[in-house]
Amino acid sequence: MIKEKPFNRLDMSLQPQALTPEYRSSRLRSPMHKLLSFTPGQGELLGPNFGHDVINPNDNDLIINYACPGEAAIGEQIMVHGYMLDENARPVSNSLLEFWQANAGGRYRHNKDGYLAPLDPNFGGCGRTITDGDGYYSLRTIRPGPYPWPNGGNDWRPAHIHFSCFGTGWAQRLITQMYFEGDPHIPLCPIVQTIANPTAIDRLTARLDMAHTVPMNFRAFRFDIILRGQGSTLFENKLEGN
Repeated sequence: MIKEKPFNRLDMSLQPQALTPEYRSSRLRSPMHKLLSFTPGQGELLGPNFGHDVINPNDNDLIINYACPGEAAIGEQIMVHGYMLDENARPVSNSLLEFWQANAGGRYRHNKDGYLAPLDPNFGGCGRTITDGDGYYSLRTIRPGPYPWPNGGNDWRPAHIHFSCFGTGWAQRLITQMYFEGDPHIPLCPIVQTIANPTAIDRLTARLDMAHTVPMNFRAFRFDIILRGQGSTLFENKLEGN
């Protein structure tokens, strides 16, 4: 039997304003009307459900999942890992997690990416996995490069990885992005600058994790994801939905 309100009310205090003129795209994308609040119904409380049979063995390894046999993507090899938790710090198990990113040169494999950095023929830039019984996930990939974008003339995006999290109900749906600690582009990015609270930015930043780094192989970064609640990971460039 479904509980009437299994999710706490959203905490919007740390979210960026929808309209932030310095982030040029928000002038066209931001909602013009006041947000509405609805009591969750079955559509928000149920699912989504995904079968483990849709996940291939190398889907969470972006170093080889697009590469030709015997080859690998070019760049600094890293592992990103952590836990997906709900608003009450409980693990979100058996949940689909998708991720996508630019290559080591800062270019996406997308026909509308006009950046002149070269494409890597062995790097597709996307993958997926399912959290285990403890809400744990991990992925191997190439550390993405920063890239310029036509926002203010000389704006650059920090190196980042996008995450799509499905949770246990549609009300937990989260799309966000992860930055790397110490990146000098983080405080300069107009998208990051839409977030007024440094604590919220910190929740989007992965930490170097030497305890899980494999010597002479790859470095590890820890990034936990919290769905909803006061400690939630921020929604990507939107006011609603976290």
